[in-house]
Amino acid sequence: MAQHCKKGLGTDFAIANVFPAAAAAAAEADADAAAAAAEAAAAADAAAAAAAEADADAAAAAAAAAAEAAEADADADAAAADAAAAAAAEAEADADADAAAAAVAVY
Repeated sequence: MAQHCKKGLGTDFAIANVFPAAAAAAAEADADAAAAAAEAAAAADAAAAAAAEADADAAAAAAAAAAEAAEADADADAAAADAAAAAAAEAEADADADAAAAAVAVY
């Protein structure tokens, strides 16, 4: 600006030519900062969405595992009930055989 004043152009020339360039540079810096902030916000949103999806996947996997465990428990209970029924039938057959043997022994 001093050189313009020395040449006799005055401060009006400097204000008209130097300050608009500085204002444009500041505006460009602001725009770059806003773009960087928007990009960071988008990245944060994407990370949050990925975390939510991972949580949902983990919850679904846990629910599936719980359902499989419940089914296995039900199968084990059914097998135990079948074994108990078979043991009862065998005991009844043994009792019938003993009763038949006793009846034969009486006659």
